Amino acid sequence: MAARQGSITAVALVLVTLLLAIVGLNGVLDASADEGASKSVPVPVIPRGRGDSCVDDTDFMRRYHMVVLQKQHDETFATGEISTPYSITECVSCHAVMESKTRPVSADKPEHFCRLCHDYVAVTIDCFDCHNSRRRPPAAG
Repeated sequence: MAARQGSITAVALVLVTLLLAIVGLNGVLDASADEGASKSVPVPVIPRGRGDSCVDDTDFMRRYHMVVLQKQHDETFATGEISTPYSITECVSCHAVMESKTRPVSADKPEHFCRLCHDYVAVTIDCFDCHNSRRRPPAAG
């Protein structure tokens, strides 16, 4: 009976040791994965827009800009009204990355404001299929 109890204790000790090793190794792997990810995954550097503030809360705009732009698109088609704070013209006027003092970067270049994040998350931008990616000068007269 004592021999059997000794072997049960030995097996229990081995199982506890294995369990602790697995838990410890898991913690080490998680920590090294986190360190590796933070050191090797590049993130886009988003230039600050011109002006004191965005037309809405920055976190809101980052998360819901496409919803707001789509709603504005639909309202523009329905009413013809384009002069609202959520028009793409307003976005571009504040957020255009400038190639020179007078010329913004075109949407076909990776430095374009919208492309910085969209390329990062592999989302295609189709806004500029219809809209000019550079703000046009106002019409004369």
